[in-house]
Amino acid sequence: MNDMTLFSKLSLLLLALLPMLAHSTTPPAEALSARQQAIVTISALTAKGDLPHLHDALAKGLDAGLTVNEEKEVLVHLYAYCGFPRSLQGLNTLLKVLDERKTQGKKDVIGKAASPITSTAPKYERGKRVLEQLSGQPEKEPKTGYAAFSPEIERFLKEHLFADIFERDVLTYQERELTTIAALVSLGGVEPMLQGHLSIGLHTGLTDAQLLQLMGVTEAAVGKKDADAGRVVLNQVLAGRKK
Repeated sequence: MNDMTLFSKLSLLLLALLPMLAHSTTPPAEALSARQQAIVTISALTAKGDLPHLHDALAKGLDAGLTVNEEKEVLVHLYAYCGFPRSLQGLNTLLKVLDERKTQGKKDVIGKAASPITSTAPKYERGKRVLEQLSGQPEKEPKTGYAAFSPEIERFLKEHLFADIFERDVLTYQERELTTIAALVSLGGVEPMLQGHLSIGLHTGLTDAQLLQLMGVTEAAVGKKDADAGRVVLNQVLAGRKK
């Protein structure tokens, strides 16, 4: 085959691919990876308490490259947003999945455990610093709203959620936000918190397209009603950012 013939065939191949490329709405670089989509699905189903579908999602997540410790960390993280009952049921479901896969001869990667926290700074200050990193905003003083009305819950949030949990390095901040956003969409009725975490998700590097895709993945897991409510909040966040 001479060079001109090869060039002609390559040109024809490119022309054939152009229509498909033109109809691609999400560039590959902006699409959620298979691992990220698995995190979203696991989180949404855990928050909803749909254990049969969660069972399948946990297995698919392992096949998509999540480690056992990463899936376990997603389920532990979620107790802060949907309570111990949902988290513990999720963990029991993961144990069942792992036992079944072991019986089937599948060897799942355990993955790294959380590194020890060596900081000697007070947990409140550590949590405050983590929240500022997540949001890109300094803490507002004096406290208002729930933080002024219930200073104890504000302290619990800083010391436990943002220090004890978010400082654990098994998941990245971005992965924790995918986990949180999917759970809040699935729970419903928590629009102010969802709005805040969507903004944090953008600050961690998630794109508009990825957050829109997150809503689609959540819809496939828990239904159109919850996902559409999430889309309304996302559209408000994106519109506010462009002002």
